[in-house]
Amino acid sequence: MPSELADWRAMDVDIWAWVADTQRQLHEAGNTGLAIALGDLPAQAFEGRYAQLDVMAPAVAQQAGSLELPWLELFARYWHLLSRIGDRAQGAAALGDAQALLEFARREDTKDCPSVPAAVEALAVAQANTDGPGYARERLAALGAALDGVRPDSPAYCGLVAQYVAALSDAGETEQAVTYYESAVAARRGADGQVSWELAAAGVRALLGAGRAMEALTELDSAKEFPADDPVAKDHREGVLRALVLATVGRHPQALEALPDLDVVGEHPRDWVEWARAVRLLGEVISNTWQLGRVLREWMAYFETMGVHRGRVELALIAGELAVARQGIWQARALADLAESWLGELRVTDGLPERIAELRASADAAVPLPAPGPQDELVAYFDAADGHNADPERWVGWLWPVSGTDLEATRRHTTTLGFLGYAPLGADILWKTIVEDADPAAAEDQDVAYLTGVLIEAGQDERLERFAGLLPPAAAHLALARMHRARERWTETAAEAERSLDSGAQGATALEARRLLAGAVQQLGDNAKGAAILRELVESDAGEEEDVWRMIVMATAAEDWDLVRKGAAKLGMPIESSEGPIEEEWHLVRVVLPVSDGSRREVLSVRTGPATARLLIPQPRGMDYNAGDIVVIDPRPLEPVPDNPEEQESYVIPFAGVSLLRPGGYTSWFFDGAAPSESDWAEFNEVLAERGWPMWVYSDDNYTVTHPGTGERLQGVYGWIAVPPGVEAVQLDALLDDATERWTHPLAWLDLARTAGIEIERHERITKEYGL
Repeated sequence: MPSELADWRAMDVDIWAWVADTQRQLHEAGNTGLAIALGDLPAQAFEGRYAQLDVMAPAVAQQAGSLELPWLELFARYWHLLSRIGDRAQGAAALGDAQALLEFARREDTKDCPSVPAAVEALAVAQANTDGPGYARERLAALGAALDGVRPDSPAYCGLVAQYVAALSDAGETEQAVTYYESAVAARRGADGQVSWELAAAGVRALLGAGRAMEALTELDSAKEFPADDPVAKDHREGVLRALVLATVGRHPQALEALPDLDVVGEHPRDWVEWARAVRLLGEVISNTWQLGRVLREWMAYFETMGVHRGRVELALIAGELAVARQGIWQARALADLAESWLGELRVTDGLPERIAELRASADAAVPLPAPGPQDELVAYFDAADGHNADPERWVGWLWPVSGTDLEATRRHTTTLGFLGYAPLGADILWKTIVEDADPAAAEDQDVAYLTGVLIEAGQDERLERFAGLLPPAAAHLALARMHRARERWTETAAEAERSLDSGAQGATALEARRLLAGAVQQLGDNAKGAAILRELVESDAGEEEDVWRMIVMATAAEDWDLVRKGAAKLGMPIESSEGPIEEEWHLVRVVLPVSDGSRREVLSVRTGPATARLLIPQPRGMDYNAGDIVVIDPRPLEPVPDNPEEQESYVIPFAGVSLLRPGGYTSWFFDGAAPSESDWAEFNEVLAERGWPMWVYSDDNYTVTHPGTGERLQGVYGWIAVPPGVEAVQLDALLDDATERWTHPLAWLDLARTAGIEIERHERITKEYGL
């Protein structure tokens, strides 16, 4: 541990200055990867790179713990938590981690870290996400204590105040919230500090809650240029809040113009409730359709998973009111039932039972739309309806009177319920029809599949297991295999699929069982077995083209080249060689490969066979793959090929990488420095190309280095060179030395020099002088 880290204990340390200094010290201590990751964590959170952050942040925290760097561990854990409780709006799902972070922040070795107030704020946010009014008093106590030790000019001030104002509003003290906001803003400005947009937004919401909508609009207008703590999210968050304020004051056309589209706000759960409130006020001018209802139901399901207890109740009530307005009476009643069932998760329910009763009364008073035909002809009308323009919400209402009595109507009704997000309702109806009112052992395969799928979608695994116990063995095991596959339990999936086949599965049951078995054993790493299972389908002509492709992928991973050739022949795909590995030169492709930090990386490659590609681009050290590696690809393109012939000429198709088939053994070496002239660079590329040593520049036009004499900024360049097996470090060092010796500014390859043991001090000097 660098000794300086232990000395930074002043509360007035700016967190970003601390980050910069910590990065420098980590670089000097040889922890370059950790230094880079430290700087990238906030960007990952703000830019929504959550898959990457969910892997990277815990890894950084773990490494910081191993190096006994508690401030760094706190920093990594905080940004990970912020990404969860911020834009992703996790509630109860994150409460435990938020509490643990605060306890960690209060330890003796972390209590003076500038991130400590942020831990208090984070717990308050998680509590607000879960049940704002229910946790209001706890939030006020904790935030008030934290604010007692924070000056108005502190970087932590605006965030803590914003949460305190929100907690006052949630406690019903709206006028006090406005007063506190105004005094805090005055104190901030008196300390020559900028008011954050997020703090101003909290003030706007407090004014709205106090019934002072015009003042809220004025405040929002004045805050438009305020700097945001989350600059990436500012535009759409401001748009949602502006739409709500404008709708509240009756300026509906302006509100509609300000309201972000669904495809924008749909990616930001934090804004869903506020967006829905604005939409409810704009009910007469928006497109109030079944699609809107389906989206709101999806949002409720997400909130249910994340423990956003009050948010899902609020969405249910708003969605119910919108459903009544478009005469979706059954949906309004279902949403009232859902809202009521969720009240038990709330600490405070003041006013909610009354709102639920009002929703039920509105639904009872609404006049249902007449069905398009007689009840005994509704199935025919349903089947004849235009699938693109038909309203599934209305069809659910029309089919309800006959669902449960007419099997064909029940099938259509329950699958449509599931499509709209009400799978449990469909499960109840199908269960009664197939299990309670009939003999499930005699049910048609189609109905068994319907009920199985609906139970899986509804998350009713125990009920599905009961259902399986009533079926013939082959169908029972297939139903269980479907359930395990949906839950990604691959060992259990394989076992149940195999039992289904052993029980004498026939026809469609046997076909699906084989596919499930093949997919499960592939997930378990036995590609040879998976390919052999699919081979039986392919050779018997019972399978489809997709089965052939899946067999080819598995056979490729198992290096069963004879089977790959048989599959290619089945598809009419010519292969030049007749035996051994297929290593041809087909065409350029983009292979999308996973990175250890959770992200994805596109690598330009050449396709060498039906399901293989050779990577062409050098990768940084520490990656699981490099130039020269042969990888298995999924032959299904990740994007459609453009229709335009001109675009097709330059289009390179992307494929998902499945696994590494054979490493090329290449080693990558990093270079960095000031960019040379165009002629020098062209000559440099030519020298490397003559030897077949791949090189790739990773820097962009924004990358600059420092002129050691004048201090001016110079265009910089950095990247990686990959050399094949047998090429020693001294050979590459000699080539680079010859190729760059006449450049105006030298290039540095410090790691290579250290390995080769040649001119290490020179490269260290270049690195320091040019600020590399």
